[in-house]
Amino acid sequence: MQHGRKIQYASLSDVGFRRRLNQDTFAVQIASDAKRWQEFGHLFLVADGMGGHAVGELASKIAAETVPHVYFKSTGESRGEALRDAIEQANHAIHERGTQNPDFLNMGTTCTAAVLGPDGVLFGHVGDSRGYRIRNGQIEQLTFDHSLQWELIRTGKLSAEEVQLRQPRNVITRSLGPSANVNVDIEGPFPVQEGDTYLLCSDGLPTHVSDEEIGIVAANLPVAEASRLLSHLANLRGGTDNTTVVIFRIGETTSQNVLIPQPEPLREKSAHSSNWWPLLAAWSVACFFAFGAMAYGFGHPDWGRNLIGLSALTGEAACLYWLRSRNQPQQPKSKPNQASSAPYQTAPAILTEEFLSVLTGLEQELQRTAEDEAWEIDWKRYNHAVQQAQSATEKLQLQQALDSLSVAVDVLMLGVHRFRRQRMLKKPPQKQPHD
Repeated sequence: MQHGRKIQYASLSDVGFRRRLNQDTFAVQIASDAKRWQEFGHLFLVADGMGGHAVGELASKIAAETVPHVYFKSTGESRGEALRDAIEQANHAIHERGTQNPDFLNMGTTCTAAVLGPDGVLFGHVGDSRGYRIRNGQIEQLTFDHSLQWELIRTGKLSAEEVQLRQPRNVITRSLGPSANVNVDIEGPFPVQEGDTYLLCSDGLPTHVSDEEIGIVAANLPVAEASRLLSHLANLRGGTDNTTVVIFRIGETTSQNVLIPQPEPLREKSAHSSNWWPLLAAWSVACFFAFGAMAYGFGHPDWGRNLIGLSALTGEAACLYWLRSRNQPQQPKSKPNQASSAPYQTAPAILTEEFLSVLTGLEQELQRTAEDEAWEIDWKRYNHAVQQAQSATEKLQLQQALDSLSVAVDVLMLGVHRFRRQRMLKKPPQKQPHD
């Protein structure tokens, strides 16, 4: 049973069309009861391993096992501190394993983890796997890519256009495993709204699918269908890397728990907290002056001059303080673990006819290839989906058209994967021995 916020979630990892091994790993752990929800929340994770001979696969697996294990055993820490500690311990475990075998030296993995708890969504992040939020027709990247391209842009040494032209995209500057210590970024917590969709992915997805397309698909399809279509799009455009997607969508709050708090508006200072000091200053000036005058009257001129002078100094100091505080704007206090820069980039995520046209073109090209190569396809289901998509498109029912096109592409891609498996299983004919 879900607690806190009702959510829909799905996860998928695909090897792609150019790799033999899938070095990506994901993890999803949902709080089992209300107490666990209040203390820890739900955890989602994507890790993208690096290194040959299955070393990257081992590194990402260690991360996906260690982070949830350590996080859900933490005590007395904030969620941000617990998540940071869990990722740091995963780094230690991978580094130790790497030093035990020369073949495992410098093995590493990215790690992007999201915790959905009572205070919102919190990210712990190392590497270039990404965390997104899709809300109100916009997709926002909430994690910073620890890559050479992004670091050069942040330092201002090159513009974004120059970086894209001159620097390779897949050079990362931070990962778990190669070093004994690692710097973990903690972003958030970000307050949630009903209908928010959050997406974690390895870099195999944004390599081939734009942020705008990711947002459109994730926002407009059920989470399981969205994860499949995004993986299909990455493969249809080359599939040069493993692709892993974890999606969760926020529903209404359940009755067992309180609402996730929203940020409070800044409050003006009350009259009791901001106006007491002028009264005190005026009272002090009046008292000093009165006592000074009395001292003169009773034949103590030195005391009188001192007290009257003190009243003048008190009045002058009060005026200077008032002028200074009036001209100095009040700065709100920052909250611990509050993101200061995210989102790092945004894009529109609105379903359009143009996107449907692009998706239709991919589907038609794939269908022609399926016929030419005689793939095993459920043509009845495919034709029904295509007819529904065409009808919906003519009526400008964009959501229904996307639903049907997603089904059509999924049916064809099942045929692609079946064809690839059969081809990989075929062995070259063995030479017959001579008589």
